[in-house]
Amino acid sequence: MIKIQNVCAGYFGKEVLHSLDLNVESGKVTVIIGPNGCGKSTLLKTLIRLNPLMSGAILVDDHPIGKYSSSGLAQKIAYISQSRKTPDITVSRMVLHGRVPYLKYPRRYREEDFKIVDQTMERVGIKDLSNENVSELSGGMQQKVYIAMALAQNTPVILMDEPTVFLDISHQLKMLNMAKELANEGKTVVMVLHDLTQAFSYADEIVLMSDGRCLMQGTPENVYNSGKINEIFNIEFCRMSTSDGWKYFYK
Repeated sequence: MIKIQNVCAGYFGKEVLHSLDLNVESGKVTVIIGPNGCGKSTLLKTLIRLNPLMSGAILVDDHPIGKYSSSGLAQKIAYISQSRKTPDITVSRMVLHGRVPYLKYPRRYREEDFKIVDQTMERVGIKDLSNENVSELSGGMQQKVYIAMALAQNTPVILMDEPTVFLDISHQLKMLNMAKELANEGKTVVMVLHDLTQAFSYADEIVLMSDGRCLMQGTPENVYNSGKINEIFNIEFCRMSTSDGWKYFYK
């Protein structure tokens, strides 16, 4: 579980998050939504100490994040960034980087690490690309490599900033279903999504943010019924009942 208590945070001395209070539970997919610039990505970066905590507290498994060593925090939280540089290395070597937090000096990969990497690449569907150069892959395939690297980290918490970016619709749905599978395995999954229909279809909990604040946290049902989505996004967000449950759409 992640506890975010009265958190103010930002970057370059600018406060972006204001008095944020959230509880993120294990075994659930929590999706953060909100207008551009509201602090969604800043929140994820603050959770892994990429952005400084100005005040308040963030606890992972009841321990403040500042008390963890870098490798200790990396054994707790994996993070898939929205943007990053693409290195000139093979896919398998890239995914192996997810095992670095578990290596002692001198850093030598173990049989266990290679086994986890093989299993992870198989799960994500990139095993046949293991010897390909990451820099030569399409954006969608590169995204899958980064997802595999995060999963190879084998952490109880996984943060995903726009994990479906660059993926075609088929692979977007596979990614979202994988997030549900990970939550069902007991992991804490936190995603930032811009697609509201996907957010409401796959989330167990929705966090609605605006101007660096949490306006509401609750089930998709509760957030939808609040009417705040229409208010914040200036849209008409609708749903209809089907044999597969609620289907959301814009009108």
